[in-house]
Amino acid sequence: MKKVLVVLTNVTRYANTNDATGLWLGEATEFVDELTQAGLAVDYVSPKGGFVPLDPRSMSYTDANSLAIYESATFQRKALTQSLRPDQVVPTDYQAIYYTGGHGVMWDFPHNQALQDLTRQIYDQGGFVASVCHGIAGLLNVRDDQGNYLIAGKTVTGFTQAEEILAGKRRVVPFLNQKVAEAHGATFRKKRAYKSFAVRDHQLITGQNPFSARAVGKLLVQGINENGH
Repeated sequence: MKKVLVVLTNVTRYANTNDATGLWLGEATEFVDELTQAGLAVDYVSPKGGFVPLDPRSMSYTDANSLAIYESATFQRKALTQSLRPDQVVPTDYQAIYYTGGHGVMWDFPHNQALQDLTRQIYDQGGFVASVCHGIAGLLNVRDDQGNYLIAGKTVTGFTQAEEILAGKRRVVPFLNQKVAEAHGATFRKKRAYKSFAVRDHQLITGQNPFSARAVGKLLVQGINENGH
C-alpha cells in the first residue's frame, strides 16, 4: 500500500525571540486520525530530520483521539524524535504529501529545495499535495517542470491575515501566506476566522487554520478513493 508523507517543522522558536513555537499538534494528529480510520499509513519527514518540537499553545486544543496518537510510541518515535530527512524519502512510495503548520514552518518550509523536489515528484506522479494553516508556506515556492508556481491558477486557502492579527503574530512572521499565494498566481479563499474550512482543486487540497486538519484529511481520503488506490 502506498502511504501519505506528513511534513513537520524543526523550528523551536519565533525568530529573534524567546517565544516557543513548533508543530501545532492537532494539525498532525487530527489529520493522521482521519487517515488511520480510512486504513491509510503515514510517514513523517522534517527539513532536518530527527527532533520535532511542539508549539506549547497547541496542547490546549486536543481531543481524545489526538491524545491517543500523541501518546503512542509510534508517533513519538516516527514523528517527534526520529522524523525522516528528505533524502531518506522515496517519493514513489507516496500517494500524497501533507504540510502541517505551527508558526515554525514559516522559517524552515518556504525555501527547502529538497522538500520542494519531493512535492513536485509526488504531484507529477499523480499524487495529492495538501497543507493546513501555515503549512501552505511549504507550497508557495514549489515550481513545476516549466518553472511555473505549482499553486498558480489554483484555488487555495491557508492561515489568513486576519487570523495572524488575532493570534498576535502579524509583526513576528516573516511574510503573510495569503499575500504570497496571491502574488504567485493562486486564488485565495477564506471563511470566518478559526472556523473549519478546506478546499480541493484537483490534486491540491488546503485547509485554512488549525481547526481544518480533519477537513483536509477527509478530502484527501475521498480523493485517494476516487483514484482507486
